[in-house]
Amino acid sequence: MKVCVYGSGGVGAYFGARLVESGADVTFIARGENLGVMQNAGLKVSGVSGPLHLQNVQVDNNPSRNAPYNLVIVAVKAWQVKEAGAALKGLLAENATVVPLQNGVEASDELAGILGEPAVVTGICGIVSFLKAPGHVYHAGVDPFIKIGERDGSASTRVSEVVEFLNHANGVTASAPDDIRVAYWLKFMFIVTMSGIGSVTRAPIGICRQNPEIRSIMRECATEVLMVARACGIPLQSDSVGNTMKMLDDAPAEATASMQRDIVAGKPSELHYQNSAVSRLGKRFGVATPVNDFISAVLKPQEDRARSETEF
Repeated sequence: MKVCVYGSGGVGAYFGARLVESGADVTFIARGENLGVMQNAGLKVSGVSGPLHLQNVQVDNNPSRNAPYNLVIVAVKAWQVKEAGAALKGLLAENATVVPLQNGVEASDELAGILGEPAVVTGICGIVSFLKAPGHVYHAGVDPFIKIGERDGSASTRVSEVVEFLNHANGVTASAPDDIRVAYWLKFMFIVTMSGIGSVTRAPIGICRQNPEIRSIMRECATEVLMVARACGIPLQSDSVGNTMKMLDDAPAEATASMQRDIVAGKPSELHYQNSAVSRLGKRFGVATPVNDFISAVLKPQEDRARSETEF
């Protein structure tokens, strides 16, 4: 199976490295300094899962050179998904599977619109990781997992085969939930709450969750996602909010979300696909989302500045 990991940041570099370690034929798509370091010095993984140094990896900035691919893991930021989809068009083998691992609930739809419905499944992952330096991914916490499923929530042979393939990699647990749509939105609830509150407070999750006032707002943020999900036809249970709060309590105290780190660094972020998506979908279905509306509004000037759409 020929694998393309499109996007070699904290998520793609980690999962791709573990696949290479297991003997898989993996091509990383990277750019900039990260590309140069990976070409010359390979890829390092450090952190809680233990050290790994792959001295020789297949890495390129042009996905066409090693195509066609049987499995594509799309690990770019949510706002880069459409660009990735366009770059991958025509590069898929027959019956290929494309697995998006973005935060948010729209990447699968976007890729299916570009690459065709049959090629794309829904995917989510869990890991706290980031590039410590070009060519060096740091695994800070969370036992890494990938969950995938057909976009309509049904079971399929190809999903089972991809799950089996991913489970051959050390340091990765893959599974196919009974309904990926529910799992997708549960992940969304978690990351929207952590990202939004962390981005506004500029504090790690350990500080946020121990403050009674902030904790109350976190719960309200998660509850808004619950109500929007139900309006979208996703049968989330009432205990989803409590379970999300427990996950936030169990996260490493020093953990921050990637959206938060991007905003603090003055980089373009996934705001449009996270808290702003809750607001957008809430308006579409008539669901009030005041916490997510506020988070979106107060962060938008910084987002616009990061995208060179305003100056101050």
